[in-house]
Amino acid sequence: MAMDTFPCSSKRPCPSSSQDQNNARVVQGLDHVEQVLHKFLCLDDDDSTSSSPSSSSPCSSISLDLSLEKLLESSASDADRTVLIDRALRMGSMLLDAAKHSSRKRASKHNSLAWPLPPDLTIKVFSMLETQSLCYASATCSLFNKCAKDPLCYANLDLTSRVPKINNSVVSTMIQRAGNALRSLKLGVIPGATPSPGSCQPLVYTNRNSIVEVSNFSWNDKRSRQGRESSILTRSCLSPLSRDGGAPGALLRKLYLYNIERMDNASLGQALSACPSLLDLEIVGLHVELRQTLMSVSANCHLIERLFFESSKTGRDDSLKTQTCRELVDNCPHLTSLSLRGFKLHDYKVHVLVKGFQKLKYVDFSTSYSITGSFLRSLGNCMGGNLLEVLILRDCMHLKEVEVARFLTAILAGDFKLLLRLDISNKEGLASEGDWYHRCFNSSIMPVKQVLEARPDIDLVAEYPAEGSYIDSFDTDMNSEISLPSQLSSHTSDRSIFLSTSESSYNSDQGSGNEDGQDASYVIYEESSDEIDFLSL
Repeated sequence: MAMDTFPCSSKRPCPSSSQDQNNARVVQGLDHVEQVLHKFLCLDDDDSTSSSPSSSSPCSSISLDLSLEKLLESSASDADRTVLIDRALRMGSMLLDAAKHSSRKRASKHNSLAWPLPPDLTIKVFSMLETQSLCYASATCSLFNKCAKDPLCYANLDLTSRVPKINNSVVSTMIQRAGNALRSLKLGVIPGATPSPGSCQPLVYTNRNSIVEVSNFSWNDKRSRQGRESSILTRSCLSPLSRDGGAPGALLRKLYLYNIERMDNASLGQALSACPSLLDLEIVGLHVELRQTLMSVSANCHLIERLFFESSKTGRDDSLKTQTCRELVDNCPHLTSLSLRGFKLHDYKVHVLVKGFQKLKYVDFSTSYSITGSFLRSLGNCMGGNLLEVLILRDCMHLKEVEVARFLTAILAGDFKLLLRLDISNKEGLASEGDWYHRCFNSSIMPVKQVLEARPDIDLVAEYPAEGSYIDSFDTDMNSEISLPSQLSSHTSDRSIFLSTSESSYNSDQGSGNEDGQDASYVIYEESSDEIDFLSL
């Protein structure tokens, strides 16, 4: 009987022999250094087949120690041993760095495959982040770091902080990364949360004091003076805007500067000269003059639409000239929002500004000195100020009760139809007609209730202390800084006349028709020759 024949099957290769073949093929393509490194890294794998459970791995810590000791013992001299140890340390450090680099590279490749967004959309997302969040994201991985280097990510820089921790070098680096893509720059120290529009919360901060008198804010006294100085911005912090032919500042639209104490008129003027496309300028707490700043804006920022300027020394800056106001009106016709807070402003200068800007909608003269409110007479109907939506005269020291009453009466008569917000509050009360020292806390001539009933769309804020004396609460040191008003040449004995004044009489000019120079109700203070010339027009 014939025997059954079975097909001869090939012998299955041994796993160890297959692995050896693979290693051999790998080694063939490597140079000498790579072969040595490959053999060293495969020591543990070569020993994985050891049958003795007690045998230690050749690349274990004990085995390496023993091997290194034997190698050192075989050296001829102590100097040779020292050289071997130094080489071992250096090679170990280099191998560790190379391994970390390869690990990051592999992780970056993995992230690039796992991250769902393409680079252009990633850059778009990063451009919406705050500057600090962007820096955190760029440190996450190589993929994010590469995307975060795109200039579009730095188009809107916010380098503000509650304590000084940004220096010129950081500002320069960020502006350099943005290049000509820079559109917005916020810089400086803000002692607290940014107040809402219309708020009179002061944003002025000084780093000369170890403790700042702002709620929930204090300076870290443990920091050394050297540490503080290294985080203080100097007058040259904005100089990068002028580099590369002014490319970084050429398309800048928004510039916010807060409490940069070392900034001066010349440095700010140079920065503004590099920003011809500026639309929004906000300055708080800088030791610069109002007049010089407005001259720089007038000369360089013809497209500006919003100007916010808060004085670092309330009531002490009396530098503004009438000619400067006129030049600003002529050269910046697109201005819609004007805030000059804490300056010494006279009514006829305010009149030139408010009446001159034909597109003006937002006005804020909070905490300003010398404003009596008589400039309001020349507004309304076809006389300017028709587009006003917000008017804030909060805590204006010289604001008169009678002028506020006149303005409210004009609203009742049908003027200022677009007005949505009016703030005439004063923590020290309004000034009386004839005596500036006498403060009015509960006015009976101001038709506040009638206005609220007739114009429910207006947010009218009229907050006054229930009782008290302005003189008792006023700081005597400030009296030397303020020019007190003289007695009016004419005094109205019957206040009810103002409530019965017709719309035409409210808007009409007295005397020869020059409301600036010959209106008897304009209080005359100690004036410069520039102001006297204006009065004689």
